[in-house]
Amino acid sequence: QVQVVESGGGLVQPGGSLRLSCAASGNILIIYVMRWYRQAPGKQRELVTAITSDGSTNYADSVKGRFTISRDNANNTLYLQMNSLKPEDTAVYYCNAEVYSTPNYSRRNYWGQGTQVTVSS
Repeated sequence: QVQVVESGGGLVQPGGSLRLSCAASGNILIIYVMRWYRQAPGKQRELVTAITSDGSTNYADSVKGRFTISRDNANNTLYLQMNSLKPEDTAVYYCNAEVYSTPNYSRRNYWGQGTQVTVSS
């Protein structure tokens, strides 16, 4: 089994910063792409950013220049540094990991439970 757990959310004022973390654990052989999604109230879940195992990244236009994704492959951990936060960044942020694991030697996506980020004065 594979578990994915996010942490680091909270309440921050506009213009502030937060750093989210996502730890994957379990019978992991390889983690391919890792992604951050977010879902605001009344809206669909959207892809925020992604990073491959070799460090290639992409970002949604709405967060380019403000958010930075990174990963620690040795510890199966994903990060999201969020700067210059805006009220419209308020959402539940979800980590997604594409994992190849035992005992089934299968490749599938795993989701965390989400962490709330609220940007408000």
